[in-house]
Amino acid sequence: MVGFKPTYGRIPVDGVIPYSPSVDHVGLFTQDVEGMTLTAAVLCDGWEPAPYRERPVLGIPEGPFLEQASQEALAALEEWLEQLQRAGYTVRRIPVLTEIAAVNARHTALIAAEMAQVHASWFAEHEERYRPRTAAMIRRGWEVSASELEAGLRSRGQLRQALEQQMVEHGIDLWLSPAATGPAPAGLASTGDPAMNLPWTHAGMPALSLPAGRAASGLPLGLQVSARAGQDAALLGWAVGIRSALSGPM
Repeated sequence: MVGFKPTYGRIPVDGVIPYSPSVDHVGLFTQDVEGMTLTAAVLCDGWEPAPYRERPVLGIPEGPFLEQASQEALAALEEWLEQLQRAGYTVRRIPVLTEIAAVNARHTALIAAEMAQVHASWFAEHEERYRPRTAAMIRRGWEVSASELEAGLRSRGQLRQALEQQMVEHGIDLWLSPAATGPAPAGLASTGDPAMNLPWTHAGMPALSLPAGRAASGLPLGLQVSARAGQDAALLGWAVGIRSALSGPM
């Protein structure tokens, strides 16, 4: 299963009940990258095929961001990087997202505050019908100050600019990281820890999750690939070659 979160705003959110309008993305799941390309071309506004070189330069965001992942996920990432380098890809390790804890905090404050705003009237009337975790997030949003909310809103553009500037300076086309902090959780109680996807969501940059291996538990591990904002078509084009270079499960 392939998951794709396009650039912020590429898929209209008409009819979607907002969570946090400033970072809400409509994402997609398909069986493979080829199917994702067909689907994205229909659903994403302004979609056009994009020229791209055969093998993009891959950047690894070294430092505190990657350190959020488990040892099993990081070991799998190293194995995938070896496979990609053997296939002719260039890999560059760049220290970025060094202040990921602050980014995480600003993102959490932003989404909580906006969720509290969006659901204010509904929550006042139907509080008992909200799930405990959702209700807790709304209550957390009540405590976010106006200055914290403003900082979260500014942070989105600042983070995108910083990440894309690093891509320009180091000649990087794509960022690679584990798709999640570890293997997929068993059961349906949780979708897992979103920490590895959070900065790309906050910055509004497109990200793709590719199936690439399995954990010791037998549950899947994925590789996350992210591009500059607006490079959705190139990202999917590059992903075909990256996926074919990996030996993990399709």
